[in-house]
Amino acid sequence: MMLKINIGEHVFKAKLHTEKAPETCRLLTEKMPITGKAIQARWSGEAVWLQMDPYRVEAPQENATSCARSQRERDTDTIWVRYIREQVRVVTGKSLCYHREGVELLEKMGETVLWKGAQDIKLEV
Repeated sequence: MMLKINIGEHVFKAKLHTEKAPETCRLLTEKMPITGKAIQARWSGEAVWLQMDPYRVEAPQENATSCARSQRERDTDTIWVRYIREQVRVVTGKSLCYHREGVELLEKMGETVLWKGAQDIKLEV
């Protein structure tokens, strides 16, 4: 299943990890389209994120690649778009999908968010 991610004027497509994180993917796709503002991540380097609290997605611990370091990270559901490692994560450390189309635009998108501020974001299948 492919995920379409619009951030500002940039469009990306990514393959969902339905085999590695089936419950997380199911919970997210049920809420789509998901919209909001992508902002520069404060503590994770080259990434932007979308606050997921309004969507009330309580993703399980599946396909975790790291663990939350702070209470804030544990209590906050977010979508992360890393523009160095070409991946999208939901909540801290859960790999959701990898970019397949638009990879060459990730760095430009990151610079736009960093220097021009929050950008509209929309996730849909």
